[in-house]
Amino acid sequence: MSATYADRPAMNWAAIDADPRFQRLHSRKTRFLLGLMLFSVAYYFLLPIGAAYFPEIFRVKVWGPINVGLVFALSEFVVAWAIAFYYSHVANREFDAMARELIVDAEKIGGRK
Repeated sequence: MSATYADRPAMNWAAIDADPRFQRLHSRKTRFLLGLMLFSVAYYFLLPIGAAYFPEIFRVKVWGPINVGLVFALSEFVVAWAIAFYYSHVANREFDAMARELIVDAEKIGGRK
């Protein structure tokens, strides 16, 4: 009978965490996500700030009863989806490749205790 996964000794996660490749992956991903978050929060708050301080712009008719405020509000959905697709694209192209490299070497880096 072969040994199960539960029978194996645990990985040394501190060694994997200390690996420069993991540190680089974590740092790049954190900076990227922080930038996306700051952009999305700023874009989100443009609607209430714009409506409060520039109501005349938000009342401008675009087409029939549809005004700039409504178009801007609906654009937040488009921007949210665009951010999600952009993150997915960058993660698939960049972060996943860096993670795969770490996974291949995980037993060498972390060894078994």
